Amino acid sequence: MDQVILKENERIDDLQCKGLKIIQNTEGFCFGMDAVLLSNFCDMKKNSEVIDLGTGTGIIPLLILAKNNVKKVYGIEIQEEVAEMAKRTMAMNRLEDNIEIINTNLIKAPEILGVNKYDSVTSNPPYMLQGGGLINPEDKKAISRHEITCTLEDVIRTASRLLKHNGSFFMVHRPHRIVDIFCLLRQYKLEPKKIRFVHPKVGDKPNLVLIKSIKASKPELKFESPLYVYNEDQTITDEIYKIYGMETR
Repeated sequence: MDQVILKENERIDDLQCKGLKIIQNTEGFCFGMDAVLLSNFCDMKKNSEVIDLGTGTGIIPLLILAKNNVKKVYGIEIQEEVAEMAKRTMAMNRLEDNIEIINTNLIKAPEILGVNKYDSVTSNPPYMLQGGGLINPEDKKAISRHEITCTLEDVIRTASRLLKHNGSFFMVHRPHRIVDIFCLLRQYKLEPKKIRFVHPKVGDKPNLVLIKSIKASKPELKFESPLYVYNEDQTITDEIYKIYGMETR
């Protein structure tokens, strides 16, 4: 791996997955468990072409490429500084031919990349509705968390336009938005097919939901067993250890 020049507040993290590393900015928005869980939830066909909407640091394309035999992943990121950092991550891992980072608003992705032609789309979109309180639109964390530059409808509409018929859309979100999510998925011809709730521990309410939809598919929603992050003694569950590629105790 070539020498990597880091900018202020940047660090290199080892993903402990096939030797991959990622550049992150400690003052910006580092990837979290939701991105890792979404990547694990995805089931990609061999030689798929995939688009990740709102890719941030590029964590989802990296993990998808590591865990699936896909052909190429495009990462769409609106923030120039974050997109540039993701590009340096791909260069550091020598994956420029496999993962292409595009600095644009995700709603422009169909015009840039084409419509009705991709096998899968993924997204870990902003969870919070804009409105109520003052939000700095230049704040990298705010853009990642709040619907400032795109809405949930923008994400779902764009995913539908990009996907070929029977293509898959994988998304992680908050359970309290699930009615909005399902209404919009149906509106844009994306049929929910698989859902899994993520709970901090047994007895707690879910705080994340993973959803797979298929474009122009017949209705049939399958519920996967709940995913628990912690045991009762606050240790991490064996399944989370497995998802992160770590050995269980």
